[in-house]
Amino acid sequence: MSDRAQVHDGALKAGNGWAAGMGKKTSPLKAGLTSGKKDKVVYLTFDDGPSKLTDEVLRILAEERVTATFFVLGERAERSPEVIRRIAEAGHSLGNHTYNHEYDELYESFPRFWEQIKRTEEILREITGERTAMVRAPGGTYGHFDGTYFDLLKLGGYKVFDWNVDSGDSKRRNVPASEILANIKSAKLRQEMIVLLHDGTGHEASVKALPDIIRFYKKHGYTFRTLSPEQEPVQFTLADSSKTRKKSAPSRSWIETHVMPNAELFAPGRPLLVEAGGVGIRLDPGEYELREGQYIVPLRATMERLGAEVRWNEKTRSAIIRWGDVSVNVNAETETLTRAGVDGKPLIYETRFSRKNGALWVSLRQLLDLTGHPVASVSKRETAVRVKAM
Repeated sequence: MSDRAQVHDGALKAGNGWAAGMGKKTSPLKAGLTSGKKDKVVYLTFDDGPSKLTDEVLRILAEERVTATFFVLGERAERSPEVIRRIAEAGHSLGNHTYNHEYDELYESFPRFWEQIKRTEEILREITGERTAMVRAPGGTYGHFDGTYFDLLKLGGYKVFDWNVDSGDSKRRNVPASEILANIKSAKLRQEMIVLLHDGTGHEASVKALPDIIRFYKKHGYTFRTLSPEQEPVQFTLADSSKTRKKSAPSRSWIETHVMPNAELFAPGRPLLVEAGGVGIRLDPGEYELREGQYIVPLRATMERLGAEVRWNEKTRSAIIRWGDVSVNVNAETETLTRAGVDGKPLIYETRFSRKNGALWVSLRQLLDLTGHPVASVSKRETAVRVKAM
């Protein structure tokens, strides 16, 4: 599957060039990344992995003592979590390349694209314990993104990275290593280079060319670094409207519930550490809220991470939480949590539910109380908030 966009130097921009007000373009910025130093820097990036080739890429990078950034697919990360861990443990960066790379799904509407980004983000968090705010669009943004995609991803806290050097390793099948290296050498040298390569299935030639690519940039005095969400990304300009399929923007209510709260996931703050039933979990900023003195958490994600089973019935807008011998009924319509009492009479908590990022959020204390793990203590430190339950 090709991941190459037909672009040229004139199609590059730094930052997305779009104001928070959708569709209002700001002054174009000079192409390239903003750097405090004048070092010549190259960012090697690999798309479409992990695959059976990824470990060989990691071996070469280790041998050459350079780092890179891997924009991975969620479905492949699910199948090879151990490779994802090796990437992270070797000091490389991970980026989000959607779940399945299917253009027809991703560029049909922004909510479909968002769904795949969130799904892959959670997969990577489960594997590494960290979220990545870096996104690369399959095929690049040119001809695929409209202003809505750029605006809403930025609003959600993401940084979208294209590239300014195309190795050409995916423009057709079986591109030879000699041609890939020639494409690298013929590209205009810049102060900062983001190089597009692939470590997905079928890209053996890219791996073969990699040592010579690294030596080429070393010869020209480049330092190798990983991409970071703290830097200004290189992005392609929008394609002419005649070349971009018209997409309908999501509703305001959808944006308010899915996109607007999402940036909190990447904001600095203290994690919430929860210990209950012999299990300890960590909720990062954005994965919980402090509201009127109560810690509010996503019901399903929190309980499942603690080891409970949650079954949701969309038709009745209700759920059953089972944790050990305890069963709790969750009713979003009546905003109640119900559990059978010792004397057979139900224990009913009236609560306030809210929806955020498509999830049902509720009081952590009430959840723990009703599932048989009342809160014993809450301690606040500079580095974390710790909730201990029975």
